[in-house]
Parts: sequence; structure tokens; C-alpha cells
Amino acid sequence: MTALSRQHGFTLIEVLVALAIVGVALAASIRALGVGVIGVQQLEVRTLALHAAENLLAEMRLQSVFPALGSTQHPCPQGTLALRCTQSVQATQNVRFRRVTVRVRLDDGPVLAELDALASRLP
Repeated sequence: MTALSRQHGFTLIEVLVALAIVGVALAASIRALGVGVIGVQQLEVRTLALHAAENLLAEMRLQSVFPALGSTQHPCPQGTLALRCTQSVQATQNVRFRRVTVRVRLDDGPVLAELDALASRLP
């Protein structure tokens, strides 16, 4: 038998290199999956914060309230999140309108959502 006909299969080195390549690929896949999950969680929190801001503005419109100038804070929980809404009211050039800005955050964390709207004194 010649030396070429006796070689069947893979050597130990080839198997170890293949396992190392597969291990690196799996580790990269798991890391990418983890980053994706964190992104989805952050998106969920920001979506709930946006709903809280929209709810506060809708409540103001439904009550036909012409807000006073200044800034107020309210708890505005959504789901399991204890969110805080800060409502800032500024005067505009037209005295019948006021600019309302609602910022939503978790405790003293960064702003998760911000909405601007106009409130009017019109009937």
C-alpha cells in the first residue's frame, strides 16, 4: 500500500481548527442575539414612554384645559414602568395658544420620549 491510500479522514489538528472556527461563530451569534434583545427591551421602554406622553396630551385636550405657564411633574406609569412626565408650558406670540412640551423619563434618568403640542383657548 502506498502512503496516499492509507490516509482516510481528518487529522486531529484539522478537527481542532474546525471546532475553533465553529466556536467563534457560535460566540459571535450569541453576542449578536444579546445585543438584539437589549435593543428590543429599550424600544419597548421608549414606546411605553411615548404612549405616556401621548396620554397626557390627550387628557389635556379632552378636558379642554388651557394650561398655566410653567413646569409641572406627574407620575405617569405605563405597564410595569414607573415613569415621570414633566409638562413644560411656554407662551407663544399669539396669546390664544401655548406651547406644551411633555418629557418622559424613568426617575432621574435620561429623557425617553418628548412630544410638543399646542394648546388653544379657542372654543
